[in-house]
Amino acid sequence: MIADELLAALANPDDGEVERLDTWWRANNYLTVGQIYLQGNPLLREPLAPEHIKPRLLGHWGTSPGLSLIYAHVSRLISRTGQQAIYLAGPGHGGPALVAAGYLEGTYSEIYPDVSLDEAGVLRLFRQFSSPGGIPSHVSVTTPGSIHEGGELGYVLVHAFGSVMDNPDLLAVAVVGDGEAETGPLEGSWKGVSFLNPAHDGAVLPILHLNGAKIAGPTVLARKDPAEVRSLFEGHGYDVLEVGGDDLPGMHHRFAATLADAYGRIRKIQAAARNGDWDGSRPRWPMIIMRTPKGWTGPEEVDGIRVTGTWRSHQVPLSGVRDNAEHLAILETWLRSYKPEELFDDSGAPVASIKDLAPDGDLRMSASPHANGGRITRDLDLPDYRDYAIDVNRPAEQRAESTRKLGELMRDIYTRNPDRFRLFCPDETNSNRLGAVFEVSDRGFMEAVTDDDVSISRDGRVMEVLSEHNCHGWLEGYTLTGRHGMFATYEAFAMVSASQTVQHGKWLQEAAHLPWRAKVPSLNVLLTSTAWRNDHNGFSHQGPGLIQVVLNQRGDVSRIYLPPDANCLLSVANHCFRSRSYVNLIVIDKQPQLQWLTMDQAIEHCARGAGIWDWAGTDDASSDPDIVLACAGDVVTMETVAAAQILKEKLPGFRVRVVNVVDLMSLTRPKDHPHGMSSTWFTELFTDSVDVVFAFHGYPGAIHQLVHGRPDADRFRVRGFVEEGTTTTPFDMTVRNRASRYHLVMDAINNAKRLPRGASDLKAWCERQLDKHAAYVVEHLEDMPEVRDWSLGDWAEQG
Repeated sequence: MIADELLAALANPDDGEVERLDTWWRANNYLTVGQIYLQGNPLLREPLAPEHIKPRLLGHWGTSPGLSLIYAHVSRLISRTGQQAIYLAGPGHGGPALVAAGYLEGTYSEIYPDVSLDEAGVLRLFRQFSSPGGIPSHVSVTTPGSIHEGGELGYVLVHAFGSVMDNPDLLAVAVVGDGEAETGPLEGSWKGVSFLNPAHDGAVLPILHLNGAKIAGPTVLARKDPAEVRSLFEGHGYDVLEVGGDDLPGMHHRFAATLADAYGRIRKIQAAARNGDWDGSRPRWPMIIMRTPKGWTGPEEVDGIRVTGTWRSHQVPLSGVRDNAEHLAILETWLRSYKPEELFDDSGAPVASIKDLAPDGDLRMSASPHANGGRITRDLDLPDYRDYAIDVNRPAEQRAESTRKLGELMRDIYTRNPDRFRLFCPDETNSNRLGAVFEVSDRGFMEAVTDDDVSISRDGRVMEVLSEHNCHGWLEGYTLTGRHGMFATYEAFAMVSASQTVQHGKWLQEAAHLPWRAKVPSLNVLLTSTAWRNDHNGFSHQGPGLIQVVLNQRGDVSRIYLPPDANCLLSVANHCFRSRSYVNLIVIDKQPQLQWLTMDQAIEHCARGAGIWDWAGTDDASSDPDIVLACAGDVVTMETVAAAQILKEKLPGFRVRVVNVVDLMSLTRPKDHPHGMSSTWFTELFTDSVDVVFAFHGYPGAIHQLVHGRPDADRFRVRGFVEEGTTTTPFDMTVRNRASRYHLVMDAINNAKRLPRGASDLKAWCERQLDKHAAYVVEHLEDMPEVRDWSLGDWAEQG
């Protein structure tokens, strides 16, 4: 626990400290305004002229002064205590404030030497902001110290909570904008305190920054009675501390006292938990509600209209500066109000008192290794995934729940990595057949536990909350700060957090272009309860859309795997857990399914991304087949192999090649994706001219997109999910979406260049089988035995 004397000193800064805080804050505000407006005369060493103003004025001023004030005071706290901390700005468009902070701490110039600590560097800092060839206007991946983009609102708290899990020495200061506080993800993310364990996790300090307005109107929480706002967050379980005002230096004194109070409470909670003086109940963590005027210290009025304290200060308070002499004069007065001559020396470098406020080295929030998590990532200690293999003597003779084997693997990863691996799942761990993890870890939960609860305790590290946003965001914060994990959810509901998947992919994509950003553990997403196997759920639970979302991301980030069985799943998962800075999407159903490959075969198959299953077809290597039946996805793989067996039995001499694809991105050209197969390998699999009937797990258009540019791409006929569904049998789902074995057989006949005798009769037989199926499922409420119990071994008897 922090000493009372130090807390008292933190709460009561002397006049010299307040002056240093205010000097730093003025410098940060000056640099913020300069980034928005100036392309010349960066330190106002001559009168401001129109040519000094950028041609396009972009950026967000309104939230920035509050962000800067918080940053200054947290920096002072770090300097006095040695606390490791990172800063997450929910109002992401306060980007210039955080860029300025990194510059004043010296980190920015260390990373970007051309933005030097002198007048030329200040000019470069200004000109690059929100400009072509420069940096974005928000707290992007280019901003040192950031793990949180902020461009899409709602995720600051989930990232903060994820960043401190299994990170006991870290304090995540998360500033929540009052506009952001209106979003659904943010409303749900306050529940993070119900899962944070002070014994082995760090702490999150939420600071709700109420400045009254968003882009064009008031915010809900700012207009509520303060007592109602306090009650809301007390109901979530927080100790609410409030501070506000716009008087100086009074606000510095009040905020210092409030921050010290919050920090003291955090350290007291942690000390009790770590020293054995804790009853195990959920702590009441502190949060701060800070009220300051929007656009504080900016122009009070423009053209006779109130600006400060209103929505008009949200972005650029003065828009016509180049052409309006009065506006130019107001801007100059505004900039000079910060007294730049006191802030920068003759060379243009920040004065000593500003530099002195910054903590040392990696303690600077802009230089924290926790905000560049690849620097502190430790590889997982992984067991040999081969030890979990299913013995496959012959293809398609036995059924197993493939994801159970993955659960067993993750169980042992938990044991070997007690401080750097977690599973995040929206109340679906057992449902997704991953429950083996509960043999070694409970679900983490800090609220009350009853005798009826199973595998739930305060010490658990399996993270379940019925919010895709929370689970996804926690994993993002967890991986960005250097730990490993997996987000597992039902396939259809991955679309709830799909935008987060996109944003994380964009972050990784941009980070790859920054040499100073170290690679972080990949974002691993497992989708089960797929569109094809929701026997008791309806159409709402049937949607493979996340495949399309990830498919559209850049190839240096996106990876999509559709393992057809358990051994392929284990091989793929092992690869994903070892990988860095990817979005790995794995799609496989949880229901009992046929097993196809031995472990050695699975390893080779997954390494190549796709392969010919000779045993499934009637292909003669000496010549091209009559048709290629291809598949990607577990259920459609079964349908494809079953279709091949029908053709083998009913049309002897009809040459069928079966190709299974496990790495979806291997279908692309090498120039389009690093996993794209060579032209030679593509031809070996699909030929250059034979028609391909492709059964796909997701939307058919994805395959057409992937094979674009391949030889005669129009020869690919794709069957997949076409938004036909209901509560029905597994096989009926394939029938409804016209991807059943019978549809594939008819497609093969319709598209083959050479039709043997009996083809017309076979098509008629398939039509009769579909009619038989339609009647059977209505009468018997289950699939026909020849479908339900199908396997390669008994096809001859059933056919």
